[in-house]
Amino acid sequence: MKKQDMNRDWIATARTLSQALPYLQRYEGATVVIKLGGHAMGSDEAMESFARDVVLMQQVGVKPVIVHGGGPMINRLLAELNIKSDFVNGKRVTDKATVEVVEMVLSGLVNKRIVQAINGQGGRAVGISGKDANLMICEQTHPDLGFVGTPVQMDPSIIQELGDENLIPVIAPVGAGRNGETFNVNGDTAAGAIAGALKADRLLLLTDVSGVKGADGAVLTSLNSAQIKQLTDEGVIAGGMIPKTETALDALAAGVRAVVILDGRAPNACLLELYTEHGAGSLIRDTEPSIRPKSGT
Repeated sequence: MKKQDMNRDWIATARTLSQALPYLQRYEGATVVIKLGGHAMGSDEAMESFARDVVLMQQVGVKPVIVHGGGPMINRLLAELNIKSDFVNGKRVTDKATVEVVEMVLSGLVNKRIVQAINGQGGRAVGISGKDANLMICEQTHPDLGFVGTPVQMDPSIIQELGDENLIPVIAPVGAGRNGETFNVNGDTAAGAIAGALKADRLLLLTDVSGVKGADGAVLTSLNSAQIKQLTDEGVIAGGMIPKTETALDALAAGVRAVVILDGRAPNACLLELYTEHGAGSLIRDTEPSIRPKSGT
């Protein structure tokens, strides 16, 4: 690379950092809940990049809270153990044998992998599940689904206490029942419930798509609740995007300031969303949409 080209790159980098200042100020002290999906975890390199971004966010004043899934890893272990797993409307039917595997994978293998990645980048992460300190009390979602739970009572005090100690909570979506049961909770649902309980400034749902798309296939960068409902009624929002937008609406109703659905496979997706003018993915708020105002919203 020529010296002139190197100088040009350095100048562009400095300009990017300078332009990020208002957004750094905007999110100082803000609670940001990030849902990291099984597919968005990707390779070790992708996990390392995500962990570095989370540590950077904390360094500049954000209070990150990570909620993760782990569907592909659960599927792999169930297959190795010859345990059949069925799905109803996209939700895993979870019998007693399956819920034991789910808890083993989510609270053990996946959770500790994320914790280790964050700690490896200089952060201080602590892994917990929804069962710890009664963070997430659940009821059975439907008898046909077995031990699949819906959060009905939240106590976010353990998350707040960890944040006060500059620790980054990494939460497995496993909840406790009132009668000692263990419940498998959809990762998006858990993230929305936790964000709502914290009255988070942002809920970032990292997925394997670039955001909510309109009828023409283009990503809709700014939406409100009424538009989400209209697009769903029209069949534009369909399939796997429906539970994500439902999570977004529930989170907004619970007091989350805004929800963003974005592609977690994209490099530095969280940083692009929080610290650049154009953001990343689809920003969903209760207010009227406009051209993605970022600072002060």
